[in-house]
Amino acid sequence: MAAMPLATAEVCDANLHPIIKGELRALHPIFQIYGRRRVFAGPVATVKVFEDNVLVRELIEEEGHGRVLVVDGGGSMRCAILGGNLAQWAQSRGWAGIVVNGCIRDVDEINGCDIGVRALSSHPMKSGKKGAGEKHVGVAIAGTRICDGEWLYADADGILVSRTELTV
Repeated sequence: MAAMPLATAEVCDANLHPIIKGELRALHPIFQIYGRRRVFAGPVATVKVFEDNVLVRELIEEEGHGRVLVVDGGGSMRCAILGGNLAQWAQSRGWAGIVVNGCIRDVDEINGCDIGVRALSSHPMKSGKKGAGEKHVGVAIAGTRICDGEWLYADADGILVSRTELTV
């Protein structure tokens, strides 16, 4: 179910009406690019956590089917909520990408994975393991509300979220 990667700038140029109607949104340009897959797209699965990655691991252990995991980590810069082991799991389980509103660690390991990762920054400390948070809920990150089942498109120009799958 992996979406065909589209150039985000071309998508914006060709979809003025969905942008005006709020059906196509661009995330604020706050994310760093990690992973070998520089361009990725797919249906969204969401998780909301804070300095705890138990639910992130639970979702990544599911078959990805070309989905993109959007992790609202509350923008915390105090620890990483995704590391190299989870990125390798995500790659092996068929996830297209992971967008983290927070930090990652094991950057060299993640950069070796064939998966797209976006995060605010890197941090060497690992997260807590209490299992707090919510899966498959609407999240608000980078100035945009993102819901489970929407479509995410990422490339070097930025990240777009659409209510429906896009074609050019």
